[in-house]
Amino acid sequence: MAINEFWVRDVGINALRVFLMVAGPLLAIGLIVGLIISILQATTQIQEQTLVFVPKLLAVGLTLIAFGGWMLQIMGTWLLSLLDTMANILR
Repeated sequence: MAINEFWVRDVGINALRVFLMVAGPLLAIGLIVGLIISILQATTQIQEQTLVFVPKLLAVGLTLIAFGGWMLQIMGTWLLSLLDTMANILR
């Protein structure tokens, strides 16, 4: 097996897939919490710009605690697969 454009494309596609799997939950929770806080600000007419940051920070932190092991497992599996493939190419 040699490094060619198809191998590079597959590595890039897999890297993007892993990135979306790992970052997706964090981004989704941040988006949902930001949307909820924005709706609350609009209904109560509280226009404090910094009000959004603390709930987002807490929500993303809790999500990271909840899904952190799974995220590390996904990234570790992908990295080991990549390193194994590279080792086979160099043989």
